[in-house]
Amino acid sequence: MRNVLLLALLAVSPLALAKTECTSADKAQWQNPDTFQQALKSQGYEIKKFKVTDGNCYEIYGWDKDKRKVEIYFDPVSGKKVKEEID
Repeated sequence: MRNVLLLALLAVSPLALAKTECTSADKAQWQNPDTFQQALKSQGYEIKKFKVTDGNCYEIYGWDKDKRKVEIYFDPVSGKKVKEEID
């Protein structure tokens, strides 16, 4: 049983455990979070949850304009998508 657990732990990709990093820029250079969220909403996003991650990303949970469930990480300086998961 221990061998099975060990193999399962070794099979986990290091990339799956990696933290998404967005920027090392000073927060004074970041876009205003409220303005950023309003811009996303004007593009058709419905935001359920918005947060700043440990990797200095703006992260949203919600739905896109096609009503698909999304989790998206954005660079708070440029506003570009860094990572996106769609259900």
